[in-house]
Amino acid sequence: MSLRMGQSLLEVSLLILAGIFTWTLIEYCLHRFLFHIKTESYWANTAHYLLHGCHHKHPMDGLRLVFPPAAAAVLCFPFFGLAKLLTTATAAPAFFGGGMLGYVMYDCIHYYLHHGNPSSNRAKYLKRYHMNHHFRVQTLGFGITSSLWDVIFGTLPPALKASQKSN
Repeated sequence: MSLRMGQSLLEVSLLILAGIFTWTLIEYCLHRFLFHIKTESYWANTAHYLLHGCHHKHPMDGLRLVFPPAAAAVLCFPFFGLAKLLTTATAAPAFFGGGMLGYVMYDCIHYYLHHGNPSSNRAKYLKRYHMNHHFRVQTLGFGITSSLWDVIFGTLPPALKASQKSN
C-alpha cells in the first residue's frame, strides 16, 4: 500500500525496518510493565496469571508460548492507529507491516528459545538470556528478541553484563 501511495522502495524498506525496531521496544515495554506488573487484588492476580503468570509457572508448555491469534488480530487496530499517529498516511502501512513482521519474528523466536536447540552463538546467547529470566532473575532481562532495551534501561541481569562485555 505504501508503494502504491507514492513511497519509494527504499522508503518502504526503511519504514519496515523502523517498524521491526519499534516492535522490539513495544515487546520490551509490554513484558516489563504489563506482563510483570505488581498486582494485589484477587481479580488483578487472576488476570495477570492468565496473561503471563501461567507462562512463567509452566515455561516449557508449548501451548503457552505465543499470544492467541484472535487476540493479536484485535490488537492490530490500536497498533495500526499508533502507526498512523507516528507516521504519515502513506508511511503507516509499511511501518505497521514492519511492526507486524517484528511481532511474528518475536513469536517464532520466543517459541524457538523455549523448544529449540540453537547452534549459532547469537541464538545460544538469546536462549541463555531468556532462560535466565525464567529460572533465575524474573525481575530483569525483559527483552526476548534482543537485550538492547535491557542494556539501555538498565535491566540487564548482572551475570549477562559480564558475558556481554566479553562478546
